[in-house]
Amino acid sequence: MPIRSPSLAMHTYMADDDTAPRPHHQFTTHRVILLLTAPRHSMATRSAAAVWAGSGWAAPQPCRPLTVRRRKLPRLPCYLSTTFPPCPGICTSSSHKNRALPAAATEAETEDEVLLESPGHFRIYKCGKMDRLNEPTVSPAGLDEATGVTSRDVVLDADTGVSVRLYLPKLREPSEKLPVLVYFHGGAFLIGSADDATYHSYVNALAAAAGVLVVSADYRLAPEHPLPTAYDDCWAALQWTVAPSTQDEWIARHGDTARLFLAGDSAGANIVHEMLVRAAAAASGPRMEGAVLLHPWFSGSEAIEGEPPAVPMFNGMIWSYTCPGAVGGADDPRINPLAPGASSLEKLACERMLVCAAEKDVLARRIRAYYEGVAAGACRAPGAAAWFESEGEDHDFFLGKTDCERAKQLLDRVAAFIAEG
Repeated sequence: MPIRSPSLAMHTYMADDDTAPRPHHQFTTHRVILLLTAPRHSMATRSAAAVWAGSGWAAPQPCRPLTVRRRKLPRLPCYLSTTFPPCPGICTSSSHKNRALPAAATEAETEDEVLLESPGHFRIYKCGKMDRLNEPTVSPAGLDEATGVTSRDVVLDADTGVSVRLYLPKLREPSEKLPVLVYFHGGAFLIGSADDATYHSYVNALAAAAGVLVVSADYRLAPEHPLPTAYDDCWAALQWTVAPSTQDEWIARHGDTARLFLAGDSAGANIVHEMLVRAAAAASGPRMEGAVLLHPWFSGSEAIEGEPPAVPMFNGMIWSYTCPGAVGGADDPRINPLAPGASSLEKLACERMLVCAAEKDVLARRIRAYYEGVAAGACRAPGAAAWFESEGEDHDFFLGKTDCERAKQLLDRVAAFIAEG
């Protein structure tokens, strides 16, 4: 059954050919392969990622070819979706901010069975370790000739490597002040970066179309830095953006932080929700004029009406891997804002919200339920919550098909939403 995972297209397969029911303990011997597709780019790539193994760095081993046959996916036992045993320190890192501390690993651990695999992206083992297999394409900051947007990087914390990339569109006059938009990239909290060519290209287009000064946050990734690290890094980036004492000269001269927006896609849109919750709870937290959630990654322990049962099962597995200490597992309010005990959707710290989904995204029903919860908030004025759905498209399609008509329509809708204020 084809399903979607945050940021990337996902199809599920089982590596064995036996379709007969098995006892629960035998299901744990299966290899589940997640075939994820992502846009390919011709730009320069990072140098090959390294894998920490024992006491030294080594090049990652190529994926072994697997012969798999699509078949009906059985309902796996629930404990697979809620726990990952701890396994010290074998992870691929694409930048210094995502490197785990060295740790000894036995030969048995390094040869452990694969639980989830995204060929070319990441491989997660049953013991808990992960290989990051992707070599993300990288775009340096600078002038983008196609849009006229100029970008540059600012390091917020030299110790952690957390940084932001600022995007300044063409100004009509030198003293012009622009709305400020803080953007959070997707990638299931496992992959992605602000300087990835896919996101760099999209944010350039967004800054130009909407006429906004963008602060794109580059946060640390799981599993080397389990959640809430990414949330904390993004909260620090948001606070840096609005704090006069730390503001960058571009923001000080050309940014109007009184017109502050948040936006993100997939896991990045999940971060947007968490930032709104934190800002609402903080005594002097920033107040956003608007928030744009592009195909947000939300899940739960159980499927909701209209949602394939396999979707929350696999999303729960990824969530428990990225956030092993989550209270309530996949019903943690950060991944399931509709769960009992979650913060009220009436109290989110923004005046307006645009929630976007794709018709063929298996997350669409849950995204719609989130939108309906926000729109029903008693404190919100009529029309304060808006819905936009892209017909015939799938999760995060606009990142890989930036020139298609529906991607342009989505970008136009986001720009119009920002201009409405």
